[in-house]
Amino acid sequence: MKNYLIAGIIGILIGLIDITPMIIQKLPKRANISAFLQYFLITIIICFIDLPGIVWWIEGSLISLMLSIPIIIITSENDKKTKYIISSMAVILGFIIGLLKHLFIS
Repeated sequence: MKNYLIAGIIGILIGLIDITPMIIQKLPKRANISAFLQYFLITIIICFIDLPGIVWWIEGSLISLMLSIPIIIITSENDKKTKYIISSMAVILGFIIGLLKHLFIS
């Protein structure tokens, strides 16, 4: 139960980190909620999955990037630069999630 609580707290923190620039840019509330939920759920998945043969510091970035691909496809239709922003955030935040998983859950 403790691991679920830790994963939830990490998910909330990562979600808030992701939406902070979006709130500053005054993006629609629906986009902010979607991004927050995306990273909250990605955190839960990363914290409780173990990919055999993949080291912990790559695992988080890889899973986060893979789960962000549908969002990248949808958003890049209207704005070409969003694919770079979302991809880089996925890799960076995924790495942070993986690091926090390694430190507090594993």
